Amino acid sequence: MDRRDMLKSAVAAGAGVGLMAGADEALAAGARPGEAKGRPHGGPYIRTRDGVELFCRDWGTGKPVVFLSGWALASDMWGYQMVPLSERGLRCIAYDRRGHGQSSDPGRGYDYDTLADDLAAVLDTLDLRDVTLVGHSMSAGEMVRYLTRHGDRRIARVLFLAPANTPFLLKTPDNPDGIDAAVFEHLRNNVFLRDYAGWLSQNADPFFVPETSAAMKDWVKDMMLRTSMKAVIDCNRAMTTTDFRAELARIQVPALVIHGDKDASAPIDLTGRKTAKLIPGAKLKVYEGAPHGLFVTHLDRLNGDLLAFVKGEG
Repeated sequence: MDRRDMLKSAVAAGAGVGLMAGADEALAAGARPGEAKGRPHGGPYIRTRDGVELFCRDWGTGKPVVFLSGWALASDMWGYQMVPLSERGLRCIAYDRRGHGQSSDPGRGYDYDTLADDLAAVLDTLDLRDVTLVGHSMSAGEMVRYLTRHGDRRIARVLFLAPANTPFLLKTPDNPDGIDAAVFEHLRNNVFLRDYAGWLSQNADPFFVPETSAAMKDWVKDMMLRTSMKAVIDCNRAMTTTDFRAELARIQVPALVIHGDKDASAPIDLTGRKTAKLIPGAKLKVYEGAPHGLFVTHLDRLNGDLLAFVKGEG
C-alpha cells in the first residue's frame, strides 16, 4: 500500500485510533424503555426505544455537556475532559454507543437515524436542557442527524472535534473530491475483516504525536478492540456513505469546529474546513500540529476551549 492509499485508508476509517459518578438512587431496576436503571457497578444504563441498553457516565453538576465518541471508541476516551471540566462546574455526560464499551451489542441499528434516536433517548431520559454537544470524528454525523431529526430545543451549542464524516466522504459527480466507494469496501472486507488489530497497530502513530507514550497508544487501541466487529463494520459503512451537506446548512445553534492541521485520519481540507463553511455562522479553530487524537495530545488547549465555548466565550 503506497502513501496515498494509506491516507485513503485512514480517512475511510474516519476515526482511526477515533468515567462515572454513582447512579441516582432513584433510578429503578426493571426500567421501562427510555428510563435509566442502575447496575451493580453504580452506573446507569439508558434503554432505547428498540430495547438497547446504553451505558452512561454522568459526573458533576451545572450546565450539561454531552460527549459523543469517535468511531470504534467508547466513553472512556473522554476521561481527560470529563474529570477537569466536572470539577470546573459542568455536568459532564458520555455514553457508549450501541455495540461499544459496556453498552448492549444488538448487531443492528448503526444507521444515523437510529444513532440519532439513541442520543435522543439519553437527552430525554435525563431531561437535559441547554446542552452543549461535543462530538469527535464519526459522531459529527450523529449530532447533525439529531438536530435535523429531533430539533434543537434541548441544544444550546455544538462542537465538532476533528469531524471525520462531514460533510460527505464518498466520491460522486457532485462531490469530486471524495473517495471512491471501492476504497471503503476494500478496507472493510480485506483489511478490517482480516486483521483489524494489525491495522490499528500500523495506523496508530499518525493518530498521536511523537511525545505520546506507548501506554497511551495501547490504551486507545485496546478500547477500539473491545468494540463489536459488527459495529466497527456497520458504523464505518454509515459514516462513509452518508451525505450531510444539506443538513449542515440547517443547523441554527452556535457551532465550533476544532481540527488539527496534521490530522491523517480526517484531513482538515476534506472534512473540518468544509464542515465549518456549510454551517451558518460556525467558527473554525485550527490546532497547529494536532493529529486526530487531539483529545489526548492537546488536552490542555482543548479543555480550555471547551470551557470557554460552554460559557459562550469561544
